[in-house]
Amino acid sequence: MRLIVNIPAYNEEKTIGEVIKKIPRHIEGFSEVKVQIIDDGSRDRTIEVSKNAGADIIVSHNRNQGVGAAFRTAIESALEHKADVFVNIDADGQFPAADIPKFTQLILTGKADMVVASRFGIKSAKNMPWIKSWLNRLAASIIGKFLRYKIDDLTCGFRALSRETMLRLNLAYRFTYTQETIIDAISKNLIVKWIPVEVTYYDDRESKVVKSVGKFVFQSFMIILRTVRDARPLIFFGVPGVVLATTAFSIGIAFLIYYFSHFKVSPFRTWLMLGGVLLLVGIQLLVFALIADMIKTNRKLTEDQMYFAKKEKYKK
Repeated sequence: MRLIVNIPAYNEEKTIGEVIKKIPRHIEGFSEVKVQIIDDGSRDRTIEVSKNAGADIIVSHNRNQGVGAAFRTAIESALEHKADVFVNIDADGQFPAADIPKFTQLILTGKADMVVASRFGIKSAKNMPWIKSWLNRLAASIIGKFLRYKIDDLTCGFRALSRETMLRLNLAYRFTYTQETIIDAISKNLIVKWIPVEVTYYDDRESKVVKSVGKFVFQSFMIILRTVRDARPLIFFGVPGVVLATTAFSIGIAFLIYYFSHFKVSPFRTWLMLGGVLLLVGIQLLVFALIADMIKTNRKLTEDQMYFAKKEKYKK
């Protein structure tokens, strides 16, 4: 059994060496543990420091492509190097590498297909900006209710994946991968579990993803929206459609009751027009729901073909 611990890096010369050295090289259930670095176009000594610290696999992008693209490269490289289990951990040293065996144990025993660190459980993250914490909890709660799956942490990058999960996931976005992969895994009936970890956010740490809180929130929202749309199209379009159509019928019934009682159209003429508009939009959304569900069926067939193709390509 081979475990590959992946560290995505972009200008991380100051911290990545220590992170590599802290990765446990002997973990129960694995005959070998390898450290993989995905250098996302660094302009400093990240590659040199990684080699000196003992990294086994180093893959470099010619230019900075984003966290999502780096994660996609990491998965492809791990499959090429015949990984049975894949662990992703950040290069800044904020996550405890000593917790990696807790993640891999759940994968090895078949209790989970993906294990994600939770920064909001028993061990709360230290010095985490309140706005980031609040937005994460809010998004996890909303998406969890929509998918009917308890989500503890939607954006943490510290996670473990089984080989089957690596083959099943399909990543579409370059900006980030954290929310997309969790939603995609849940929609494919893979078992996702969370483990509370103790995380420390350093005051002088500059985020490689969050340059602007507003931009981060908007881009994350769009990724979540698109992923949820693809995962549950009937609910995404159908529920609003049913609500609008039901509201329209309610307005229509109320109007008819008033009309046959008083034989007058006013003062409810405006409400009748509103009911007509709501009914039209509601029917359109219901049609969208049916079309999107058909697209989802075709997408599933395509993804199944991609799965078998990747399984053949990366067979051990």
